[in-house]
Amino acid sequence: MQLSQTEEELMQYLWKLEKAFMKDLLDEYPEPKPAPTTVATLLKRMTEKGFVDYEQMGRSRQYYPLVKKSDYFSKHVNGLIKKFFNDSASQFASFFTKETDLTKEQLEELQDIVEQEIERRNK
Repeated sequence: MQLSQTEEELMQYLWKLEKAFMKDLLDEYPEPKPAPTTVATLLKRMTEKGFVDYEQMGRSRQYYPLVKKSDYFSKHVNGLIKKFFNDSASQFASFFTKETDLTKEQLEELQDIVEQEIERRNK
């Protein structure tokens, strides 16, 4: 299951805070802030989808993510590669490096990351 764009935005705040009450989440939003009822609806949907849960504390709920940010985006990227690049990481890498405005330094940084991962896996 996937999050909508607005749910993903809220999830980013929850991942950042790790645990948060409604007020904490609202404070994270830039102006103009959404209505509390909007955020409550998003949290309800995200709870039903299994991305978020909460602990009841008196009349308030403290929300926390059930899915790690790295797991969510890893699944997202893998799905993207499968769907748009014939499950080929090299096609994805080719597209990513040619179609984005990365500087030479950023490309070298990516190269270092890939080389470090290759070295780690050879151990």
